[in-house]
Amino acid sequence: MLQNFESLVLIWLGIGFITFITLLKIPAPYGKFSKTNWGPMIPSKLGWIVMEIISPLALLYFFLNGNIEKTPTNITFMSLWTLHYFNRSVIYPLRQNNPAQMPLLIAVLAFLFNVMNGYINGTYFGSIQEYSAEYMSNWNFIVGVCLFLIGAYINIKSDNVLLSLRSKSGEYKIPEGFMFRYVSFPNYLGEILEWMAFALMTWSLAGLSFMIWTMANLVPRAIKGHQWYHSKFESYPKNRKAIFPFII
Repeated sequence: MLQNFESLVLIWLGIGFITFITLLKIPAPYGKFSKTNWGPMIPSKLGWIVMEIISPLALLYFFLNGNIEKTPTNITFMSLWTLHYFNRSVIYPLRQNNPAQMPLLIAVLAFLFNVMNGYINGTYFGSIQEYSAEYMSNWNFIVGVCLFLIGAYINIKSDNVLLSLRSKSGEYKIPEGFMFRYVSFPNYLGEILEWMAFALMTWSLAGLSFMIWTMANLVPRAIKGHQWYHSKFESYPKNRKAIFPFII
């Protein structure tokens, strides 16, 4: 099973690389880049809830139906994932106050990604790799949990700044303060840090695949969004990077 599983994950990573290259050229058409020529449109809030809530549901389904012991360490991994997605799929979209729409196709593709991602990680932690309770004393687990919490804080606080700027008309403004002093998309930076931390704390190919896919989706979007900000606002800060402070 392990060999077949690893082969599947490697194929999945190859698809992630292709996605990264594609998104560098064609940004996904939602939010700032929303387009109406990608088929039927649905309310962004509805699309966001449906496409994100499936991630923890798929993860927990495959994890709980696995045949290895559900240790406190494995449960900790699942709990951090679920807490992140409870915020991402329920709290965050319900706080949005603009009438934006997104193509149904984008919601469907994101839904399918989250099912696959949930399957890979749920299967790994529920059927392949059992972590002992003693594993929680390892340096990578401790550092990983700390980095995950830091990433979650950056992600949520940055979302708060953005949500406070958006009016019901959907008009965009230049975000200021906090990590926006350094990058245009600290919310993406925080999320990348969370899944880098997850890969570190689990020390697994499954966790690594999620980190790479997160970067494949968010790094190109941050670069395109950064360019969009500069084209829209003449006064946009010149010293800000797109997503990684002082680098990109």
